[in-house]
Amino acid sequence: MPAPSALQPSESGPRWRRALTRGITRNVVALGFVSLFTDISSEMLVYLIPLYLANVLLAPAAVIGLIEGVAESTASVLKLISGALSDRLSRRRLLVGIGYGTSVAAKCLYLVAVAWPVVLLGRVGDRFGKGIRTSPRDALIADSTAPENRGVAYGLHRAMDTTGAFAGVLVAAAVIWVTEGDATRLTGDTFRLLVLLALVPGLLAIATIVVGVRDVPRRAPASAAATAAAPVAMSGLRRKIVGDSATWRRFPRPFWLFMLANALFTLGNSSDAFLALRSQNLGLTLLALLLTIVAFNATNAVVAWPAGALSDRIGRRGLIALAWFIYGVCYAGFALASSAVWVVPLWIAYGTYYALSEGVGKALVADLAPTELRATAFGILNAVQGTMILPASVIAGILWSAIAPPAPFWFGSVCALAAVVLLLATVRPGPRRY
Repeated sequence: MPAPSALQPSESGPRWRRALTRGITRNVVALGFVSLFTDISSEMLVYLIPLYLANVLLAPAAVIGLIEGVAESTASVLKLISGALSDRLSRRRLLVGIGYGTSVAAKCLYLVAVAWPVVLLGRVGDRFGKGIRTSPRDALIADSTAPENRGVAYGLHRAMDTTGAFAGVLVAAAVIWVTEGDATRLTGDTFRLLVLLALVPGLLAIATIVVGVRDVPRRAPASAAATAAAPVAMSGLRRKIVGDSATWRRFPRPFWLFMLANALFTLGNSSDAFLALRSQNLGLTLLALLLTIVAFNATNAVVAWPAGALSDRIGRRGLIALAWFIYGVCYAGFALASSAVWVVPLWIAYGTYYALSEGVGKALVADLAPTELRATAFGILNAVQGTMILPASVIAGILWSAIAPPAPFWFGSVCALAAVVLLLATVRPGPRRY
């Protein structure tokens, strides 16, 4: 099926510009702006939440790890269900809108958080919304894009997402500079001010969905249409939503091997909250930390789009393996670092990992999955990652508290390098699917 409403680049323009804009559709651009606004909102807070827990609410590292792990893993089941449900209902936009709206509402809980369980509820609500929206959104990008242009489409989306993160952390840094100067610890008043500011771009994201995003009609097989028309007994509701064993067997072997490699990698991929805590542990001030994260997001935004375009030409598996290798080296660096001077280059290298892995990984999933089960495939990917995040973050918190701050980073490095070996040894992608 041809991609709808493609924004065709001028054939007389520079070659690099044609490579970066070929096949980009209006839906991809609109969803890019949705993610941009949402990340402005989220990134104003996400790196400060663990500092608020540690500095204001005096929560230990093990509790912070538990909060981050539970928040991410709670969403994992929803990511699977929402993806499968959007495949069956052909209503991706509705689920995307509900998901983004839920995340905005959940942020209001931070305004009244005077104990860590309230922060946990806010994080779970935020990730609840992410669980609803992520798989349908990623599938809608694939629906809106021709197979040969998926890498650049996901790369553009990732770049806009990260540009929002860049802007959000920059706003947070400006607020910190005005309210707290060169302080090393966060205060509750500053955090609540940032929460109020973060609600504004969150509402802009919802408005963009209403105005700019549209579902893409898909031609369903006759058998699927007949199945959808049949009444569903309550006993078969679970199977109707997530499919039965026959449905899951339709995914090819390389898809499941990629899921296995992802699970191993994610086991060592604890929450970025520990990177923020480790940076503070090495002596970075609050303002310097936020400016460092600005540099991290800038690197991610600059590299993500061309990385996606490059994967359309040279393949995706090698770039993902390179990204995971960079991650392993970065985590080993955070384990070995003895002063704050190492923090900035490590965060910048970490941004390169993000840029090479996120969009390219989603494009590979779209390549491997059956077309009519594409959102289900993204749900499986997100469920695998979300399920493994809980033990990853709990293990990191225990290793930090029971052994030493470098310990969780050694664990993450080993898992990442093992996942690289598994990915290269077992995953053999076939032809890309429409």
